[in-house]
Amino acid sequence: MEVKPGYRQSDVGMIPEDWKVTSLGALCEITAGRDLVKRAFSPTGDHRYQFPIYSNALMNKGLYGYSNSYQYETDKITVTGRGDVGHAVYRNTRFCAIGRLLVLSSKRPCDLRFVTEYINNFVDFALESTGVPQLTAPQISTYEVALPPTKAEQQTIAGALSDADALIESLEQLIAKKRALKQGAMQELLIGKRRLPGFEVKRGYKQSELGVIPKDWALRPLLTAVRIAQGQVDPKIEPYKSMFLVGPAHVESATGKLVTRQTAAEQGAISGKYLFAEGDIVYGKINPYLQKAFLADFSGLCSADMYPLKPSRDVSSGFILSVILGHQFTKYAESVSVRSGMPKINRVEMGEFVFPVPTDKAEQSAIAAILSDMDAEIAALEAKLTKVRQLKQGMMQELLTGKIRLV
Repeated sequence: MEVKPGYRQSDVGMIPEDWKVTSLGALCEITAGRDLVKRAFSPTGDHRYQFPIYSNALMNKGLYGYSNSYQYETDKITVTGRGDVGHAVYRNTRFCAIGRLLVLSSKRPCDLRFVTEYINNFVDFALESTGVPQLTAPQISTYEVALPPTKAEQQTIAGALSDADALIESLEQLIAKKRALKQGAMQELLIGKRRLPGFEVKRGYKQSELGVIPKDWALRPLLTAVRIAQGQVDPKIEPYKSMFLVGPAHVESATGKLVTRQTAAEQGAISGKYLFAEGDIVYGKINPYLQKAFLADFSGLCSADMYPLKPSRDVSSGFILSVILGHQFTKYAESVSVRSGMPKINRVEMGEFVFPVPTDKAEQSAIAAILSDMDAEIAALEAKLTKVRQLKQGMMQELLTGKIRLV
């Protein structure tokens, strides 16, 4: 292997000549978490229980609850030692550790944020176990990391990666906020509690069997607003074999987004499929809680696990999609789907669902457009988040191996 000038081959791979390879045991003091002290425990934090308790769980970065006292000072690393082992998290608050969670404290000058990133990306904990995977303090102490020669350089690298993490976290929080705002808007717009400009209430509200709705709205059974396409086609012959075939797995939950397009031929389809047209809503009737539905912008095929819904002329396709993805229909579909062994909603049950709808199709379209714009904004943020994550991944590969130096 050709070695680039200024670099050398080490036990952990190619690194700059001035970087040092050291074991985690030589770099850090390693201890294991203790048993939970129940008298000092609270599931939620307050002025008395303010110190986080971390466990080997991966959800919520291992947060288990809170304690009224702490075991560890700031500037530590925790590493999962049981189950899904080897996940490192930098801890910059006083905390407690339970369940044999491993805690690493530096014994000599180093930036533990850098060490955390290195563990997560370049340390392969290849453990043999016949039961639950387990990583002990003696075992982890033998694994090696490569370190820049000065703590200052480690800090610079860790700071750059931390900035990327902060941007990722802020985008995740913004996306979560936008999704919550959209859910709130859907619930208000789809029952007329909130009216868009130009469609303000002129005749007040009225009481209906579903609650209070605007007087210029009506209640409609779903199958008076759409009809379910019937009759199947053979996906082994043209033109159907060259059409896109959509199944529930190709649709993202709750977003109305089609994420994969494959033809019937590419999927090797052989059994009969339903035909849908542009403007139809395609709804996954299996496991309704997954909220699999999308508005077709092309003609294609769907599996027998989906209903092609053809809107009537007096309703907006986008509005109906919003209703299908909305809280009320999903709640209804879940309630009727539990009657059978396989959770699903049938045609009769679809027809029994009643929903409020503006009698003015223009208002339906305006509501659909607002919700679609919110979806587009969320999609743009998700695309940005994907790019930032990819950027950080590239940065880690370059910075944590010394291919790019920040000094």
